[in-house]
Amino acid sequence: MTFLASVHLTSGSGYEQHIRAGHHELNADEPVALGGQDAGPAPFQLVLSGLAACTSITLSMYAKKKGWDLGPLKVDLRVFEEGDKHRVERVITFDPRVTEEQRARLADIAERTPVTKALRGGFTIDTTIGTPPKT
Repeated sequence: MTFLASVHLTSGSGYEQHIRAGHHELNADEPVALGGQDAGPAPFQLVLSGLAACTSITLSMYAKKKGWDLGPLKVDLRVFEEGDKHRVERVITFDPRVTEEQRARLADIAERTPVTKALRGGFTIDTTIGTPPKT
């Protein structure tokens, strides 16, 4: 077993959430239409953000290893609920100087990024209820 990441969350007012990921501070919330104050991205937006970042970073690492100049790279994601399942649409846009052969190889690599594989494979989530500290 290899440790990959951790985050710590403290709830705020309403649905606002304060997240600490390493030394980074993030907020999450629901949009006003769902009763939140839109003080940060909604939870599914955070999930998509992780997938987008992993996609771009992995492709950039691969290109660097190959000596390819990707230029600007864009990753656009949308998530849909279909019954009890979810589907993500991912569109990766490369600079025109990236050849068709390179695009095909990068598309293959995108299907095997760590977060892509984790989301496709599903996560085992083990939940325990902590006890408050004694005062």
